[in-house]
Amino acid sequence: MSKKFFVAIAALALAAAACGVNIDLPTPQPLGETVTDEIAVSRPDVETAHLKLAFGAGELRLAPGAQHGLVEGTATYNVSDLKPRVSTEGAEVRIEQGEIHVNGLPTLKGMKNTWDLKLDTRPLVLEIDAGAYQGEFDLGGLALTELTVNDGASEVTIDFSSANQEKMSLLTYKTGASNVTLKNLANANFLALNFDGGAGNYTLDFGGKLQRDGAVTIRSGMSNLTLVVPVGVPVTLKVNSGLSNVQFPENWTKSGNQYSQPGEGPQLTIVVEMGAGNLQITP
Repeated sequence: MSKKFFVAIAALALAAAACGVNIDLPTPQPLGETVTDEIAVSRPDVETAHLKLAFGAGELRLAPGAQHGLVEGTATYNVSDLKPRVSTEGAEVRIEQGEIHVNGLPTLKGMKNTWDLKLDTRPLVLEIDAGAYQGEFDLGGLALTELTVNDGASEVTIDFSSANQEKMSLLTYKTGASNVTLKNLANANFLALNFDGGAGNYTLDFGGKLQRDGAVTIRSGMSNLTLVVPVGVPVTLKVNSGLSNVQFPENWTKSGNQYSQPGEGPQLTIVVEMGAGNLQITP
């Protein structure tokens, strides 16, 4: 249910009170018993499957380990409307959270909604659309050809704990006022990485082992941005910003708005566009 609905209800209640009119507002939706559904989704008969996850509020956990299909795991919830729905059309599989109906306002306090999913390690395009949630994603050892994450006010950690088994053409992350940590990004084996943030705290850690050159574009508003780049990785970093404070290690050099670290092997080319905030580069 959208924020506009809650605002409209509040405005209606105030207007009614001012006019001496009695209206019946929706009553809070009660929490039910905690239910755990098993999720088992077969893999489409294609070389590269496309998995879309649509998740609202709660906790979302992802890891490799599906043994017999594309997705295996559980969904645990105590509001019946949140029961997840699964649909398959061609190469695309969609798992989406149910919507809370407007005949009752959700009781957020005490609400439980947790997905704990294991993913197949064969070639996969993964797309995640989420709201205000907590996410813990271990994507190490998967075979992602593309990854897209769109979320709102969130607390998310993504870890490529081991090498991605496919070349990833594009890694896209768009977020709002959130705390996001991306770990061991070199293991993602991406060609291009685009990160768009609002006012938040963001850490992009390029640990792991680069297999090829990578181009990174980071855009954010008033934020705290930390880039972790191991010593020995050749990097060219350009910062386009009016009001940002940039801190960088002693072994880096600065020329105008360009920063660099010497090294050997595949190279990172990073462009940072910040409205304001702090940029810290650490090894």
